[in-house]
Amino acid sequence: MSGEQVKWGVVVAVVMTAVLEVLDSTIVNVALPHMKAAFGITSDQTVWILTSYIVSAVAAMPLTGLMARRFGRRRLIMTAIIGFAASSALCGAALNIEMMVLCRILQGLFGAFLIPLSQSILFDSFPGEKRGQAMAMFGLGVVVAPVLGPTIGAILTEHFSWRAVFYVNLPIAAFALSLMAGGLPKEEPKDVPIDWTGLTLLILTVGGLQMMLDLGESRDWFSSHFIQLCLLIFVFAGVAFIAHGYGNARNVVDLSLFSDRSFAAANIAMMGFGLAMFGTLAILPLFVQGLLGFDVLNAGYLFMPRGLAAGATMVITGSLLLRLFDPRLLVAVGLVMTGLGNLQLAGLNLNAGFWDLAWPGVTSGIGMGLFFVPMSTVAFQNISRERQDEASGLYGVIRQVGSSVGIAIAGWQISSRAQIHWSDLGAHITAVSPQAQAWAQQMGLPLVSPETAARMGQIVAQQAQMLAFRDVFLLTGWGAFAMLPVVFLMQRPRHGAGAPAPAH
Repeated sequence: MSGEQVKWGVVVAVVMTAVLEVLDSTIVNVALPHMKAAFGITSDQTVWILTSYIVSAVAAMPLTGLMARRFGRRRLIMTAIIGFAASSALCGAALNIEMMVLCRILQGLFGAFLIPLSQSILFDSFPGEKRGQAMAMFGLGVVVAPVLGPTIGAILTEHFSWRAVFYVNLPIAAFALSLMAGGLPKEEPKDVPIDWTGLTLLILTVGGLQMMLDLGESRDWFSSHFIQLCLLIFVFAGVAFIAHGYGNARNVVDLSLFSDRSFAAANIAMMGFGLAMFGTLAILPLFVQGLLGFDVLNAGYLFMPRGLAAGATMVITGSLLLRLFDPRLLVAVGLVMTGLGNLQLAGLNLNAGFWDLAWPGVTSGIGMGLFFVPMSTVAFQNISRERQDEASGLYGVIRQVGSSVGIAIAGWQISSRAQIHWSDLGAHITAVSPQAQAWAQQMGLPLVSPETAARMGQIVAQQAQMLAFRDVFLLTGWGAFAMLPVVFLMQRPRHGAGAPAPAH
């Protein structure tokens, strides 16, 4: 598909396909409490609704290149869209937790191919000098959709049912499929041999890592034998996979892709960015609903300014800025803005209102728009068309792992830091403390009474949680800044400021 004859129907279709997958990654979170009540399950069981999807998707995503060569890109993406839609419908009709988890596994397996294939198809739809525009359009789906997911999920859950967060996928899938059916060229499948040893080791590696990250917090990390087993599987299978695949032309993943300096550095930066962005996004609903008392709808609306800022910045970046500046500078500014937004959140207190929370989101949203577009164009500047699918699959895995690491670290830090702050604050509340005496007098309560102790305990718990959230916002903010040196390990595109080199 030549860039001079861009098939805009296919372009819209692949962007909608990207939206289909990434929207599902955050829209479901809002509905979890309702599913918990509907199925009569515990919080630990609720975690499996998210974990089952993520683990299956991450395990399958690196196989995108292999599957595209074996079955053809057109056949694979259309099958993936149909399978994702069908499994979404089954999730919406689930009668119990067992059926839901099984359907979420299927959803993840089909959804794994949607983002990498969408990205590589979009790259092929534009010539090199216009790939900044292509990635801006792709970014609108990949970055803005998960940011707006909680808002859409809150509206659907509040006004309809939790089942609607799955059924909403059906019209999107039907629209994308109808546009794509007549636009993508057919490809002859190839008889590509499968390295079953490498495939098994790969699934064990990414599955072990993802299970450890997703279930670590709920199982108290390495005090759990299950988490210890996941760590051992990840380490030993990972080492065996690298040893088996290094220099192996038949390996399921072409590890030589990481010999490209720009691609390797971009993956490191993307992992760090995923940690900073998704670590923050994961705890914001808990922060604003659990601690600040926002209702579901207002908590959802809080993400809209962030998403709108990211979308507007992406459009500007893709159409104008990449022609004028070294894209690595834009990536660096994006990291700085993302970090600053998180640091602004760290400066809030328990009296924070809607716009106190929304403006830091706008700052981070601008950073997301500046980061994503130039990062993708620089990362793939030396990747040939034949390797686009595989490279996109690896890039997607790294992004997902980075977000999973960020979410795991954020959850762990909230829990551990809250306990530390509770102990520190509680140590200063005694019967002889002037502050405690002044507070009890102001409230008209006796200093030593069960009611006073309960009220004080509640205040200390709130302050301890607030300080824990502050610590995590600081951590994710500085995490974004820590990626700045990595940016300049990437090569500047040779054919203009924003244009990656043509595919070889």
